[in-house]
Amino acid sequence: MEDFTKFKMVEVPRNVVAGHDALTSVRDMCGSVHFGRTGTIITGTKTMDAAAKDILGYMDGYDMDVVQVGEASIDNARMTEERIREFGSKFILAVGGGSKIDLAKIVSNELNIPFISIPTSAAHDGIASNRASLKSETGSRSIASASPVGVIADTGVIAKAPYRLLASGCADVISNFTALMDWDFARRLKNVDFSRTAYTISKYAAESIMENSSLIRPNLEDSVWIAIKPIIMSGVSMCIAGSSRPTSGAEHMFSHMLDLRCPGKALHGEQCGVGSIMTMYLHGGDWEKVRDALKEIGAPTTARELGITSEEVIYAMSHAHEIRSDRFTILGDQGISEEVAEKVARATGVI
Repeated sequence: MEDFTKFKMVEVPRNVVAGHDALTSVRDMCGSVHFGRTGTIITGTKTMDAAAKDILGYMDGYDMDVVQVGEASIDNARMTEERIREFGSKFILAVGGGSKIDLAKIVSNELNIPFISIPTSAAHDGIASNRASLKSETGSRSIASASPVGVIADTGVIAKAPYRLLASGCADVISNFTALMDWDFARRLKNVDFSRTAYTISKYAAESIMENSSLIRPNLEDSVWIAIKPIIMSGVSMCIAGSSRPTSGAEHMFSHMLDLRCPGKALHGEQCGVGSIMTMYLHGGDWEKVRDALKEIGAPTTARELGITSEEVIYAMSHAHEIRSDRFTILGDQGISEEVAEKVARATGVI
């Protein structure tokens, strides 16, 4: 009998606070995890006003620097790292949307210092994950990074962000359904690493959003309360799996190809939602249920609603497999033809 040699380390957020006025818990959370008294807030211009100024007011007794920065690029990461080294910060508070949290993940990983994720919007499920989207001239790519030691999700703050961002975050989580089907498909055909725990958490998150889709509406803090737990848990599933597999399959590859083909037209979660409709069709699953849930939330379900052309959809679907040759999905190793991509897009009403 062979010796047992399996070994795995899992990093997940140790503290999560969500709800009305959750920002007020920031000082207590910093104290409970024994950060030290010197830290840096990574934020942006708009998110400074949305939450970072309030957070500074709660940090009595702490020496805090503030770095206002743009997208999560290599240049911005290096600039932020140098600023943090000079200031001598022992921890980071990431206050903002996806790009600020992604930047904090990258910097936290490079400098080996902890960070707390404090989202001001919830446009995708990266709030609590250990994956970051790094921007470059050739598009964005998902990289392994640090997971937050804590998450503070103030529903009042997030509710003030444009509703489109929350709808996008919900669409991103709904797309877990097809990501999980791809993961199980790859497990059966390619014997890829598989985590039943991560699978179950990701599926729970997607089911929670879908089952409550009729309650998620604009200008309601209650809607954020309903959506934020599944969005956070979706990110946690990636931490447990040690990869983005529980939340990212062919639908995400479709989204990333759209980013390359027609950047800036739609949000990541919106594109994943539409991609999930089509990949669910390819799996032979209930794509109408996915489409209807997205519609009920107010997320796009067609190319027109994404602001892209039929040709761009067909191109992205037929070339999506090129995004990650190491990730086996329903698209297979060779992808699908433009003729099949057009058939799928028309059958599902995407074009």
